[in-house]
Amino acid sequence: MPTVTRRLRTLCTATLASIACASTGAGQTTPVDLTLAREYFAELRLLTHSDGGKLWGRSLDGPAMFADRATRTIVANMPDTGGLLAERNGVWVGMLSPDRNIANTAIDWAGRRWTMVVWPVSDSRYSRRRLLLHETFHRIQPALGLPSLDRANSHLATVNGRIWTRLEWRALTEALLRSGPARTEALRDALTFRARRRSLYPDGAEEERLLELNEGLAEYTGLALSGLPRAVHPDRVAVQLAQYEQQENFARSFAYASGPAYALLLDGTGKPWRARLNAASDLSVEAARAYALGRIDPRTADGRSARYTATRMIAEERAREAQRVAAEARLRSRFIDGPTLTLPVAGKLNYSFDPNAATPLSDVGTVFESSRATDEWGVLDVSSGGVLLRRTGGNVTSIVVPLAAGAAPPLNGEGWRVELAAGWTVRNGPRPGDWIAVPPP
Repeated sequence: MPTVTRRLRTLCTATLASIACASTGAGQTTPVDLTLAREYFAELRLLTHSDGGKLWGRSLDGPAMFADRATRTIVANMPDTGGLLAERNGVWVGMLSPDRNIANTAIDWAGRRWTMVVWPVSDSRYSRRRLLLHETFHRIQPALGLPSLDRANSHLATVNGRIWTRLEWRALTEALLRSGPARTEALRDALTFRARRRSLYPDGAEEERLLELNEGLAEYTGLALSGLPRAVHPDRVAVQLAQYEQQENFARSFAYASGPAYALLLDGTGKPWRARLNAASDLSVEAARAYALGRIDPRTADGRSARYTATRMIAEERAREAQRVAAEARLRSRFIDGPTLTLPVAGKLNYSFDPNAATPLSDVGTVFESSRATDEWGVLDVSSGGVLLRRTGGNVTSIVVPLAAGAAPPLNGEGWRVELAAGWTVRNGPRPGDWIAVPPP
């Protein structure tokens, strides 16, 4: 997610009819700069038309919107089908209802499937383009038959998960920067380190595969169509791999690094591979096949690791493990052992989060530092302090926020508040101090 900030223009309150003071006259402003929005939509259209459907076999041109979190103002590149947006100087302006979350994503809204990007966006040309095209991939993803599933990948928070991931990334870096036999051997190293990690965490292979098909391919699309010269793509991804090694959490963000790396290596073979992808594909398996690597033996991983100056890194990760275990114990104390409010998955769950601020709890779910979630029970806003998304079989089954002892009935807490929908109430949970949200009788 972008971290660039921009000072917003003065905001003015408005009814839906006046569309948040959308600009045509003197002194009228919106929190989304309409001139810039129009310019960025034109840029996106040019990039998608230049591709002409070659990358994924279909055009990426289509509905897109910028959304301002503070006011819920949206500015789109085309009208919706229900008349909720009003045209203003070549863009369409309106408000997003509270039941929808604002995030960098794709959403179905007002009769169309949209690319949504949070405003403001970066004024760095290639960073902006990569983000816009990343989210545009998510819009066409269902039509490609590729899953858009969110998986916890909690094994990547453990010491061995991190060590073998970092070694895989170092080997991928070498593969990207080399050619011929040197590239092939480095790729074999990367796949061996991946195989070693997956041998330690057998259930992790499926979760990794799914997230790479989701976020990894989206990030690759953003790079491939950003307008950067193809010759610099491998170097850009190599730098990104090195930067991601410094991340505190790999669990939800790793695919942004490894996905583009495997995709570029597949491109490097000159063989068609994208048209063959389906919901069962694994990018690393595709790479092994494309380079005719045959059997990958995880037992050789220790011997291969000496090529990647890993001694200090491994020592750092083992020292870090004590901190991780202590941090996980604190989270378990707050979200599992202590008093909580539980919100069920009631059939219309939608949530947004920062993938770089995700801490998995093994066999439980993932804690996000901040989030906004909506369902039939209403709206939950978590600005700080965290929220636990409990999972069973990879699917979110409930949402949990921590309570102060004795809070009754709790509709807000440290860093969070919930607005219940009409008829919904909270009642005592199964443990003393716990509360749960329940639907109307």
